[in-house]
Amino acid sequence: MNKMNSILRIAILSATLVASPIALATDITGAGATFPYPIYAKWAEAYKAKTGAGMNYQSIGSGGGIKQIQAKTVDFGASDAPLRPEELAKSGLTQFPTVIGGVVPVVNLGTVAAGTLKLSSDVLADIYQGKITKWNDSRIVADNAGLALPDKAITVVHRADGSGTTFIFTTYLAQVSASWKADVGADKAVKWPVGTGGKGNEGVASFVQTIKNSIGYVEYAYALQNKMNYVQLKNRDGQFVKPNDDSFKAAAANAKWDKNNGFYEILTNEPGKASWPITGATFVLIPKSPEKIENAKEVLKFFDWAYANGDKMASDLDYVPLPDKLKATIHDAWKEQVKDSSGKALWK
Repeated sequence: MNKMNSILRIAILSATLVASPIALATDITGAGATFPYPIYAKWAEAYKAKTGAGMNYQSIGSGGGIKQIQAKTVDFGASDAPLRPEELAKSGLTQFPTVIGGVVPVVNLGTVAAGTLKLSSDVLADIYQGKITKWNDSRIVADNAGLALPDKAITVVHRADGSGTTFIFTTYLAQVSASWKADVGADKAVKWPVGTGGKGNEGVASFVQTIKNSIGYVEYAYALQNKMNYVQLKNRDGQFVKPNDDSFKAAAANAKWDKNNGFYEILTNEPGKASWPITGATFVLIPKSPEKIENAKEVLKFFDWAYANGDKMASDLDYVPLPDKLKATIHDAWKEQVKDSSGKALWK
């Protein structure tokens, strides 16, 4: 009888473990933009500790993330370059923003203190087109009176991979420079006139830190985490501004989010004296009719949890959390757009 009781207790315990939420937790996979990697990693760590469900995110660049979600090899893709409504429809996808941040030019100039170098939009475009090649060029000097600029050649660093950060950066350059728009254009990958390429925000940051007299562009969190020397930029209203939460929020205040067009929104070169000119949101891409229903539900649960619990973590990593009104609209979009094969909404 005692032996039977022991067997019964083991069976009950086993059944309890199988039925527990943690034991049934579904791990999910995502891939894409390097821009949000720091906050996605932080959210994933906290979410797993809370729920037992894991989220494995591959920081491979926006281009790779889009390709993987289109190929259905991950549960969600991530891109800083939003897909247009017609692109979403063609791939059977929907998208939504998660956080807002800024792309910042960073330099390796040992004699120049962090945050003191000022660059106007046309100067930045001409540096990246190879038209300005020295740090003591008269046009740079004109905006930096009293700053000791070296008589050294500028080494330009850019992304080597398909990148949403590059999309944001080149979109801005195309908006402020007719020459850039005509000769180079804006995309996740472009034919760079000059420079050397690094893979991911990490690669660009590493090159700029290593190469003296270089300039690159990275997401703001990478600049801060790596203690990099970022620059001030002249914005659309003619003001030199520094990258920070306030200047990102000032630019994002102009956004007109619309769930019916997939939340497609570009935040570069926005008006406002306090606006950072290279601001952008980062987006998640998921199938409208997912094949793996439980995985899709878990993706929505993960980002719902992040919206509810992750704002401080985002702010601590120098991202701007989404306003509550926008989060509510995103939840509505999930209900309307993400469904199983019978047409039943996955989010309630």
